[in-house]
Amino acid sequence: MKLRLGMIGGGQGAFIGAVHRIASALDSQYDLVAGAFSSNPDTSRATGQALGLAPDRVYGSYQELIEQEKARLAAERVQVISIVTPNHLHFAPAKLALESGFDVVIDKPITFSLAEAQELADVLKATGRHLCLTHTYTGYPMVKEARHLVASGVLGTIRKAYVEYPQGWLSSFAEGSADNKQAAWRTDPARSGIAGAMGDIGTHAFNLLEYVTGLQVEKLCADINVVVPGRQLDDDGAVLLRLSSGASGVLVATQVAAGEENNLRLRVYGDQGGLEWQQADNNTLLVKWLDRPAEIHRTGASYLSAAARHNARVPAGHPEGYLEAFANIYRNFALHLQAEQAGETASPEALDYPSIADGLRGMAFVETVIASGRSDQKWTEFPSI
Repeated sequence: MKLRLGMIGGGQGAFIGAVHRIASALDSQYDLVAGAFSSNPDTSRATGQALGLAPDRVYGSYQELIEQEKARLAAERVQVISIVTPNHLHFAPAKLALESGFDVVIDKPITFSLAEAQELADVLKATGRHLCLTHTYTGYPMVKEARHLVASGVLGTIRKAYVEYPQGWLSSFAEGSADNKQAAWRTDPARSGIAGAMGDIGTHAFNLLEYVTGLQVEKLCADINVVVPGRQLDDDGAVLLRLSSGASGVLVATQVAAGEENNLRLRVYGDQGGLEWQQADNNTLLVKWLDRPAEIHRTGASYLSAAARHNARVPAGHPEGYLEAFANIYRNFALHLQAEQAGETASPEALDYPSIADGLRGMAFVETVIASGRSDQKWTEFPSI
């Protein structure tokens, strides 16, 4: 049975709201039935009307949505609330939604600060609800395959990992333009938090590295830069990483690499082989061996792991991309909730979505990497989270 979905944020002109709506609808696991799409009630109403929602299910604030949906009959109220607002508006609606008995999907980074993330984790535990964090890139089938290969041990002991996320869209002072809302809030400390590029895309790179390797960052050394004159937050940075088990890594995140789009790239090397994946060719996983020719693994093939096959929808050779990866996060979360409602045990594939643990580590990364960038010390310890 479909889950009834409510959305906070994502009004007309918002990029990520439309992505969430497409992702949630792709596998017919959710029905969007309610929303508070903007802090401007008129914009919220216009968005709801464009989406074909009942007028009495379109609200002028997130408080109104949560209070009025909670008062509805159990058979018709929303079950899951998706929060797609700027960073500074994540914590309060998520906390209220959980305390009001709703499960939550929330865009990354999970909160404005690590302290908020820790409080949200306490609320989640106390309420017994569930939370899904949309770290999109872990939803790709070949990222699942990469994780499987590392965990299986065929690459041997992991020694080195490289992850890079180059963008060029902030190569100029785009936040100075009145019609670039994305640049305006993402470079504003009051709305984005203490980090710019490292919070926006560095957290994705960090999450991808830890997800695939199964290792955790234990200390780091960061060089954080503001390249474009007048910008308030970092737009470029490189980080040396020390990982559990003694492996080392390098993370690069920049939004001033002119001409670059979103080619997130990961390379992982063990003592027996390595692998390489990049979003620009996301259906391909390159596996390199110490003593034999390299292999090309492709999405949809029968030789892939159960996790990779579960997260692919079409036969080999048909491209799947960002929206499908995003939808995998929503689908797996839905399968978990539906299994629980039926009194069944969720499959390992259904439980494979980013959670509060990823959110906590993401916020710890943001605060640690900025602290390291400001410090004269070579290494900064990563919090034990």
